[in-house]
Amino acid sequence: MLRFVATAVAAAALVWGAPAVTYAQATGEGYPARAIRLVTSLAAGSSGDRLARTFADQLGAQIRQKVLVENRPGDGGNIAAMSIVKAPADGYALLFSSTASLAIQMTYHADTVGYSLSRDLSPISTVAAIPNGLFVTTAIEPDTLPALLRELKAKPGQYSCASSGVGGLLHLTCELFKKVAGVNVLHVAYKGSTFFLPDLVSGRVALAFDNVPVYVPMVNAGKLKVLAVTSAKRVAVLQFVPTTAELGMPQLESMGLFGLLAPQRTPDSVIRLLSRGAVGALRERDVRERLVREGVEPGGSAPDGLRKQIDNEVGKWARVITEANIKRE
Repeated sequence: MLRFVATAVAAAALVWGAPAVTYAQATGEGYPARAIRLVTSLAAGSSGDRLARTFADQLGAQIRQKVLVENRPGDGGNIAAMSIVKAPADGYALLFSSTASLAIQMTYHADTVGYSLSRDLSPISTVAAIPNGLFVTTAIEPDTLPALLRELKAKPGQYSCASSGVGGLLHLTCELFKKVAGVNVLHVAYKGSTFFLPDLVSGRVALAFDNVPVYVPMVNAGKLKVLAVTSAKRVAVLQFVPTTAELGMPQLESMGLFGLLAPQRTPDSVIRLLSRGAVGALRERDVRERLVREGVEPGGSAPDGLRKQIDNEVGKWARVITEANIKRE
């Protein structure tokens, strides 16, 4: 009778999006038998870190096991990624990372990165997307994107675009903006977003692209202007702000994309369990509503969905790096 009940429970869990209760959990044996480490490339306290912790709690509830977040920031996400590449392929160490950042590393650090996204990591599920916005200092007059473009074209090389470092997503978004808009803007690299923010507010730099949630309070307080969001659709917390596609630049799309990955050779049964758990976690109504209020677009997909996203990002940013002739520092 116990075997029959356990088998029925396991079969029910195979339904896509159903709670990820398995035969192993019903019998007290097998995976996951202990806490899972969720290694993130994001710094503690960042918007991405908060997303990771929310997701870890919900994933843990779905798979009936603790999921503990471990921050390992640095080197464009490579430190965290390498720790998972070298981890046992048993499902107890997973990577939560910006897939856009990892995709960039495949070209920017192609000769030194030490791993391959396609060969050394197994996709599990997309998790979320955080749209970027075009934020502009109040020290300059333009308050629409068309007006800003007229100003930049009239004064080539006289305005600056800040980023969190050479070769990062924000830098490449600046370069993509320059190409798509046909403007000459000086790129100024800082050692992280928190370092350029005071200069953006004061007007020492003119503009920057960055994750929307961090900037909403400053926009609402009148300390910064936001002229567009670089996502396919408008952002709930900034509904009054048009997308770059609406303003005639559909090629200018840039988002902080987050996904869940495991070491290559992790058993397919474990990958399927975790994927169902991720989808279930991100379908919870209160979770989705909370993320949307914060300016985050919830994800949740089969492994192939994340693989396609990564492949698209690798190709997209490789073109930007090549065309802008960006060299590693």
